[in-house]
Amino acid sequence: MLKKVLLTPLQKFIKIESFSGILLLLATITAIVWANSGFAGSYQALWQYELGIVTDSFEFKKPLILWVNDGLMAIFFFLIGLEIKRELIIGELNSMKKLAFPLFGALGGMIVPVLFFILLNENPETLKGWGIPMATDIAFSLAVLNVLGNRVPLSLKIFLTAFAIVDDIGAVLVIAVFYSGTINLTLLLIAALLLGLVYYLSYKGQYSPIFLFIVACAVWVLFLKSGIHPTVAGILLAFSVPVRQKIQTEAFLNNLEVVYENMKKADVLNEPILSKQQLAQIGSLDNWSKKFKSPLQLLEHKLHGWVAYLVIPVFALANAGVMISSDVEIDLALTVHIIIALVLGKGIGIPLIVFVAKKLKIITVPDSITKMQIIGVSFLAGIGFTMAIFITSLAFMTTPQYIDSAKIGILIASVIAAISGYIILRYSLPKENSGDEIVLEE
Repeated sequence: MLKKVLLTPLQKFIKIESFSGILLLLATITAIVWANSGFAGSYQALWQYELGIVTDSFEFKKPLILWVNDGLMAIFFFLIGLEIKRELIIGELNSMKKLAFPLFGALGGMIVPVLFFILLNENPETLKGWGIPMATDIAFSLAVLNVLGNRVPLSLKIFLTAFAIVDDIGAVLVIAVFYSGTINLTLLLIAALLLGLVYYLSYKGQYSPIFLFIVACAVWVLFLKSGIHPTVAGILLAFSVPVRQKIQTEAFLNNLEVVYENMKKADVLNEPILSKQQLAQIGSLDNWSKKFKSPLQLLEHKLHGWVAYLVIPVFALANAGVMISSDVEIDLALTVHIIIALVLGKGIGIPLIVFVAKKLKIITVPDSITKMQIIGVSFLAGIGFTMAIFITSLAFMTTPQYIDSAKIGILIASVIAAISGYIILRYSLPKENSGDEIVLEE
């Protein structure tokens, strides 16, 4: 008999990310085919088309690809910030016991690939690409894992998701520290004051989505002009969104009963409109509902679909179009180094650190996860698509040769990592699961 599955927020996240991975793949294939077809000129022209505001005294315009990489990706990073805050406060990373296993995996998945890249690299000009193999693409990796169906234990999916989130934190810090330009301290100070204001208001229980949006736009521009990459602003703004509800479940249910009783006593008009009493109770219901909802959870829920189904596919469409037949010469060494760093760096680094930490009894690995499954998931972590391409655009901003070479390396590495991880997991997972796992919300 099948057991009922109660979906936790993390499981819903996994389902959305898995389908997002399919869209990401379609957008990537479309970009590559488009960029190497007879319509390649239109592909380049589209993403170099300048948009913005131009007046007699003010001009602010950027190519469309920069609006995607600096603007849309700020929304992506904002969502990452919301997810990180949720996981740290009430989720799978909210205690050292829960955090230890994916944390050590993430450390291995960041440090070892970077070491591989640095040790292999012989060109001083490409050394600044060391951050490219750091992060894992959650959408793609979960999409591959999802192909294996319910044979995959939930604990393995949680491990992959958790260390990918920690990877993202590391990548964000690297972008902020190493891939930002010359810093304008005055503009950065103004941005910090605005951030301080929203943090203070949030601490005092004053939260307004409209006010946050206005401040977010201002902080985004200030970061852009100050030399700090504007996507970092997305992360910092996300941490200002409160998790806590204004009222708890018991209070909400009590007020719901009052609204229900008052609604039963309210006048009912013959016309297809509400009476004044009914309108008043509907207003009360809306008011109590707003107080009952967690601002962070509500915002994350609203944004997740937009990011997964629009922002990330558009980013892939704009950035994955490498012209294989381009006149730009490919730096083969850079391409090979990125492939090795992503595939072997992740495939060796994650299990190496995890197994050493387990041997030293620093961490506890769930009984449902085997060594071969950890190795399989580690290879899947070599799918570094979204964040890797994003860091590539920052590292080699003015060198098309290195950008194309790095993107080819990322694409090839992602394919190799996906196939390797899938094969290892296919033969290391149990033949089938005996019923669905019961997972209760904490």
